[in-house]
Amino acid sequence: MTAAVRADHHKAAGKAAKPSIVLPPATENRILLSVKLGMIAKKIDGRELTLVERLKLAGEAGLDGVDFDQAGAHTVEEAREAVRESGVFVHNAINHAHWKDTLTHADPAVRAKGRANIEHCIRLSHAAGGSGVLIVVGKGDDGPAEEIEERCRKEIKSLIPLAASLGQPILFENVWNRMFYDHGGEPDQGAEKFVDFVDSFNSPWVGMYYDIGNHWKYGQPGEWIRAFGHRCMKLDVKGFSRARGKFTEIGEGDLPWDQVRKALDDIGFTGWATAEVGGGGVERLTKVRKQMQEVFGLV
Repeated sequence: MTAAVRADHHKAAGKAAKPSIVLPPATENRILLSVKLGMIAKKIDGRELTLVERLKLAGEAGLDGVDFDQAGAHTVEEAREAVRESGVFVHNAINHAHWKDTLTHADPAVRAKGRANIEHCIRLSHAAGGSGVLIVVGKGDDGPAEEIEERCRKEIKSLIPLAASLGQPILFENVWNRMFYDHGGEPDQGAEKFVDFVDSFNSPWVGMYYDIGNHWKYGQPGEWIRAFGHRCMKLDVKGFSRARGKFTEIGEGDLPWDQVRKALDDIGFTGWATAEVGGGGVERLTKVRKQMQEVFGLV
């Protein structure tokens, strides 16, 4: 099914009186294209959009689904009903409170709030029909490396039974949080520290949500993807320019997308790729979808 046909399909689904309570994802593509819910316009012409209307915009833009990155603002029931009514698939959940209530914090009460945030995401993603949750494991300035790694490892281990029972892998994003890489280091760093941390859980319910743009500043994305291998379960997509030291539109900047495509082929990657750039309405989301198709060689 082409993107244009998919957009028509979603429009038709939006007109249906009562879509099926079971919403199947796309199955014909090796790489499925998504945007963050936070990228989708909240207002059009001054009118506040409902959650259902926002999800439908992604469908109209020809996207395969949405990453529900505003999980903290919605109940499990709201998310499930919005997916059913919109006919648009939700593949993942995120609560950005993980930046504030970190799993690496010295205060157990703060860590407990962070754990509760992730528990909510696991339940919401399951209810919406998704297949994982993205988390930021903590902040490097919460303490000495060995201490904070053990703190977040303990908290994540306590979440694995829930994740397993609901079929929701806990996926770590590589972000600028000063953990598992040298923030002031050279751009030749490898992914070994991330790999070792994932492997320390010895669990199929823990993996990586690899952000391709985030670490072009620090290392070669093709090498990172190969190092992650089967651990690389989902992708975040943005551009980055080393020359200018800033994030860019997808396909702009100097990120070597040819190396990314080769590495994804080498590990046999199949799954979701989610844009994390500036958003908007259907026109903007359609442009982002086309940018992702271009860099992944899907056109």
